[in-house]
Amino acid sequence: MKILITGCAGFIGFHLSLKLSRNKNYKIFGIDNIDNYYDKNLKLDRLNIIKKNKNFHFTKLNINNKSKLNKYFKKNNFDIVIHLAAQAGVRLSLTNPRKYFDNNISGFFNIIELSRLINVKKFIFASSSSVYGDSKLFPSKENQYNENQKSFYAFSKKINEEISISYSNTYDMNISAIRFFTVYGPYGRPDMLFFNLVNSILNKKQFNIYNNGKHFRDFTYIDDAINILTKIIFNSNNNKNKFNIYNIGSGKSYSLLFVVQLVEKILNKKANIKLINKQEGDVIKTHADLSLIRKKFKYKNKNHLSKGIKKYIDWFKYYYL
Repeated sequence: MKILITGCAGFIGFHLSLKLSRNKNYKIFGIDNIDNYYDKNLKLDRLNIIKKNKNFHFTKLNINNKSKLNKYFKKNNFDIVIHLAAQAGVRLSLTNPRKYFDNNISGFFNIIELSRLINVKKFIFASSSSVYGDSKLFPSKENQYNENQKSFYAFSKKINEEISISYSNTYDMNISAIRFFTVYGPYGRPDMLFFNLVNSILNKKQFNIYNNGKHFRDFTYIDDAINILTKIIFNSNNNKNKFNIYNIGSGKSYSLLFVVQLVEKILNKKANIKLINKQEGDVIKTHADLSLIRKKFKYKNKNHLSKGIKKYIDWFKYYYL
């Protein structure tokens, strides 16, 4: 079975590529443009780890290069496409929406259209909890409609879902949208909460907490996210729906101040906190309803927050110190 993973040098893409390429029954192909949104060395280190598995095949490729993409898809004729490549980050989308249009909308269209043309058996892509916007209904259910997205990043993910519904209905494609809720863990992005918090404490720097600490997030440990994502990928899909949306989270929501306290306890060091007003584009709370994946896939997250943070800190010390 030939499986393509776009964004394979990204955080989730790396962990998924690593897991699937350990199975000799699958031939895993990965593409990534290795951009400079954050430290390229981290991306290259991830890639070097995956490349140790002989059934992983990497090609440096931009999802907006339609000519090269077209040749690549025709040459390899994939069975499953897992589209994780995207321009990440809410903050940047507020100042540079064009970058998100090009990568997250135009780039997405290129991948789903080529997947249609080669008749892939399954097309699975990363959506986001941000599509729920600043909802007041918790926990957030997959069938919950919300058009109050707070950033162009969130809007781009909503557009991806709408395009996918059209493709599934029009071309009878088997498509799954995965709404990830704040995934964290080893080899995570250095622009995310846990890196900035741990780094600030260990280096005695100030750590800014926005909305005066009144943000709440559903944090998902990477191993739990990959385990359920793998089940979704290889699900026989006996249900009537060709298009499906799945939340992937922990099913619990924690305040950022509580997270700071957990990290302080594990490190046995105090954080230098500065409380700041809410930033534009931020949502107050995320909290995933996991009823669907629990019923359909018997999902149970094995890494509670303190356990996951401990694993992350152990990796941080190994990698950065």
